[in-house]
Amino acid sequence: MATISASAVKDLREKTGVGMMEAKKALEEADGDFEKAVDILRKKGLSAAAKKATRVAAEGMITSFLGGGGKVGVLIEVNSETDFVAKNADFQSFAKGLAELVAAKTPADVAALSLLMIEGESVEAGRNALVQKIGENIAVRRFVRFETVGRIAIYLHGSRIGVMVDYSGDEQLGKDLAMHIAAANPQFLSRETVPADALQREREVYEAQAKESGKPAAVIGKIVDGKLEKFYSDTCLMDQIYIKDPDGKLKIKDLLKKAGTNAAVSRFVRYQLGEGIEKKKENFAEEVAAQLK
Repeated sequence: MATISASAVKDLREKTGVGMMEAKKALEEADGDFEKAVDILRKKGLSAAAKKATRVAAEGMITSFLGGGGKVGVLIEVNSETDFVAKNADFQSFAKGLAELVAAKTPADVAALSLLMIEGESVEAGRNALVQKIGENIAVRRFVRFETVGRIAIYLHGSRIGVMVDYSGDEQLGKDLAMHIAAANPQFLSRETVPADALQREREVYEAQAKESGKPAAVIGKIVDGKLEKFYSDTCLMDQIYIKDPDGKLKIKDLLKKAGTNAAVSRFVRYQLGEGIEKKKENFAEEVAAQLK
């Protein structure tokens, strides 16, 4: 068998866009022949799948898994290019299977997950096969796994928002907390958990705003403190007004007190489909014209 150099693997990856392991295997199968390795990848459809990987995937689904007697929970986001594909049964089965795999195998990150085996093949091989079958770029974007001695509540708002809460209390409290987080989108658990740099940035902005408005120096401090309180009530779960309170006064920390001495929230996570992904804006008429050409 020919010796496969690192530079040959690198060149094949750059030409076809496949992963390192796929490139190395193709070169080994081709006994070091570069062009033959390219053909091998093309025949397997991996090169075409890699080309699709350059296309923006900001649709898809957020799904979950709850196991271990309610002690292990997973949220995962798997992206596609269109919401039409997100409704595909094979796509949904793939995403849900990954959530269960994460719960069982505890991979450290997406790269580690891609190497795990599912239904006789690696996750990455399964993803590539699905890309070929469906014809769109598919990306496993992120996941989070909770394991707790308390309880886990999961709420999915369709397939576009997912929330997972590690808490103590009864089942209804968990449902209420998860639905609140989905609606109110808190950034932090409590004011004590706001990073110092984020707090300092807000303070500097509020001070500059107060000075710009011409307020006397003697009252700027009070104005900044008032704005920080508003910041806490907007972004910190414990300081937010509970969305189901008819009077609009009950804060989440008060809701927990009402729920009992043992009620508490340890952590939470909220995923929104495609958040942070820059979607490509296309002119539909121009796109059709380009395809006709």
